[in-house]
Amino acid sequence: MKVCVIGAGSWGTAIAHLLGTKKNSVSLWARSEETAQSINTNHVNPRYLSSAHLSNNILASSSFELSLKGCEAIIVVTPSAALRETARSIAPYIASNIPLVICSKGAEEGTGLLPVDIFAQELGNIERMAVLSGPNHAEEVIQGIPSGTVVASASTETALFFQDLFASDAFRVYTSSDVKGVELCAASKNVVAISCGISYGLGFGDNTAATLMTRGLAEMGRLVESAGGSKITCMGLAGMGDLVVTCSSKHSRNRRLGEMLAEGKTLEDFNHETNMVAEGALACKTLKPLAVQGGVDMPILDAVRSILWEGADVTATVQALLHRPLRQEFKWE
Repeated sequence: MKVCVIGAGSWGTAIAHLLGTKKNSVSLWARSEETAQSINTNHVNPRYLSSAHLSNNILASSSFELSLKGCEAIIVVTPSAALRETARSIAPYIASNIPLVICSKGAEEGTGLLPVDIFAQELGNIERMAVLSGPNHAEEVIQGIPSGTVVASASTETALFFQDLFASDAFRVYTSSDVKGVELCAASKNVVAISCGISYGLGFGDNTAATLMTRGLAEMGRLVESAGGSKITCMGLAGMGDLVVTCSSKHSRNRRLGEMLAEGKTLEDFNHETNMVAEGALACKTLKPLAVQGGVDMPILDAVRSILWEGADVTATVQALLHRPLRQEFKWE
């Protein structure tokens, strides 16, 4: 099958390699022509995962038209802030029935729309769309280290299509019909990971991180339920699975951002030093309107947002969290 992966960052590169090793013909769109040429000539992405030798079945290009020509499936792996721009850019080159899966995580600033809704607005035919999310650090997937993920779609046929496309001995793929739940888990767990990074950066221990993860999961569940998703999704790969790995892993860019914030550095410092996008930085802003709309209390999200975007003092914000009124644990509003 000829498939097109839109986005040659870490995750896009790992997905392209995964699909290439399954004997698919992979067309990889890269924003930079220099990156595309390096992948084609040396089978190496010079900016991301540069120690990996990529599948010979990958052909990269910086042209949407060339990348999408003849494709039978599309995988979108661009930063969430660029999703609408991406949808509009690829619209002239794809038919209305081509299956499309979005691997980006976040909500749109201003509208609060989630990835599938953005693409449905721009491209139509939401039934051929899916989202993919799970505990899937690119650094491990590209090495063939066993991982699991979930594909969610309103269409069972679409979910099964992408399950078959991605599944391998080392990459287990489960299906779900809870698109909203998977998307909100994917976005909100990054915010919790930033809080864990702040916690570790301040010298707190594993007890604190576990508490943040657990209470973050409660926030996630309230948000998912208020938006019409299923709370049980939060206990699966897109929820608990991705939450644990993003909060605890050395590969986690969101946790690293939190550690840097605790050191007195800024989001701009993080962007400059890592050349990465920490999706939780934007999500702590873009998820807030959804929380307000649903009447959901999200104190961890509020704390991270106030530190990142409102200039709040890290230590004072943490102390405010610790002094919140005590409550019954399992009262999920």
